[in-house]
Amino acid sequence: MEFLCYHRDRPDSLPLRDALLADHWAYMDGFEKELIARGPTFSDDGTVVTGSIHIVDLPDSAAARAFAFDEPNYQAGVYRDVLIRRWRNLLGRTMWDFPGGRTGGNRYLVIGLGEGQSADLALPSDLDDLIAYGPLLADDGTTWLGTAALVRAPDPDTARALLTQDRYAVIEVHNWQFGGRA
Repeated sequence: MEFLCYHRDRPDSLPLRDALLADHWAYMDGFEKELIARGPTFSDDGTVVTGSIHIVDLPDSAAARAFAFDEPNYQAGVYRDVLIRRWRNLLGRTMWDFPGGRTGGNRYLVIGLGEGQSADLALPSDLDDLIAYGPLLADDGTTWLGTAALVRAPDPDTARALLTQDRYAVIEVHNWQFGGRA
């Protein structure tokens, strides 16, 4: 089962985050085979780390919660909250398989929190800039709660346009970069 875990940083937690970087990476190394995508998110101007996204393939919801809440940054208080949702990998690949590579162009995390009837369940027609894409689901694996994507785009508005605007209660767009060891 695939899960999206988005840890949002507490304000002014960067010194603690920096101090825990080796512990965080060591923890993630234990999930190397399960990780589909990972990396930090940044403020609109790209200067301040605002969170971390991890998309991971784990046996069940309990394992996903353990993954998210046992993480060293969470344990030490770096994060203010955590979003954990089932996710379906419509591209069937990891971010490391993205043909566009680790660098070049602006990268964004787009999270649309849905309401009502599901939307954006089919892949967009232009796949060249999609790094990861899929629906957010309830623990039952079928109830649609939104859509999440990692995308290369010229700007946040273009990234936001990936989702059908009137089908979501809110669409968040965060600057993002590939995470992990180079």
